[in-house]
Amino acid sequence: MKHLNNQPSPTMIMQIGSGFWASKILLSAIHFQLFTRLEEKSKMSGYEIKAMLNFQCSDIHLFDFLDALTGFGFLTREGILESALYSNSSDVALFLDANKPTYIGGLLEMLNNRLYAFWGNLEDGLLTGLPQNEIKSGNQNLFEEIYKSPEKLTEFINAMGGIQYGNFNVFAQQFDFSSYATLTDIGGSGAVLSVVVAKHQPHMTCTSFDLAAVGPIAKAKIAKTDVSERVKIANGDFFTDDFPKSDVIVMGNILHDWDESQKLLLIQKAYDALPEGGAFVAIENIIDEERVKNVFGLMMSLNMLIETGTGFDYTFSSFDKWTKSVGFKNTIIMPLTGPTSAAIAYK
Repeated sequence: MKHLNNQPSPTMIMQIGSGFWASKILLSAIHFQLFTRLEEKSKMSGYEIKAMLNFQCSDIHLFDFLDALTGFGFLTREGILESALYSNSSDVALFLDANKPTYIGGLLEMLNNRLYAFWGNLEDGLLTGLPQNEIKSGNQNLFEEIYKSPEKLTEFINAMGGIQYGNFNVFAQQFDFSSYATLTDIGGSGAVLSVVVAKHQPHMTCTSFDLAAVGPIAKAKIAKTDVSERVKIANGDFFTDDFPKSDVIVMGNILHDWDESQKLLLIQKAYDALPEGGAFVAIENIIDEERVKNVFGLMMSLNMLIETGTGFDYTFSSFDKWTKSVGFKNTIIMPLTGPTSAAIAYK
């Protein structure tokens, strides 16, 4: 927190302390589908955007909102105030246009609709060690609660697919599938990983394994692809049912939901479902060993406090210890995108 002249500065303190302002500006734009609707028009004036979104705020607050998005880099602008024309930045056009398959806004929608309010109770979570979401006073299983609502379930599935799409693409191309023929994605949600692997690896047959309520949504998504003959759905509870036998078992953002004993149970079940030489892969925000660089992984672990109470994210050394304790022979880590990596254990 120092300037180049080595003098103390409050800049970082204020930037982080007011960070929820910036977050809510972006999440509000997602809520209003601003980027998707702007992409359809290419360029729009502030007044056109105001009319399109039915904003009743003053003109200056409209421009404050749009110019903040411009300052962050989400929008580009020609002119200023009344003469300004706004358009999406290249990153936003690719990743925040809901009409494109590269859309990752599903996670941002869930952050806005669910987690933004729950994170306001982080203090209570730290004091009590209890979840701060829909199960704060009642059902002890978050997923059962979410799955009761078709709207929340669809939102959750879209969020899980959006947050991992880029990572799944990198994994599907970098991991050596040459000696394998089958893959099962445990907790596969909308079958995004299975579809991506099948697209990049024509010899692979993939299975997305999740609760029965997820099946119809996943099937509808698979049906829209050109790999539907090699992507299957299997229904089951990964704690009570055996995993489908496969050469590769993957869990994307699954292990971090649970405490250590539950993590070990899932790892053991993966080991039992694999052949000799098979691979178990956990795709998550693996925390660096010094626990200072992957701050997103640390924040995700705190999100598990909010969501589950006992779940947590982890370092590669912890993954190595857990997997070897159940019999895996060796482990490697494969960086993917941003803060995410694939922790891989071979039987």
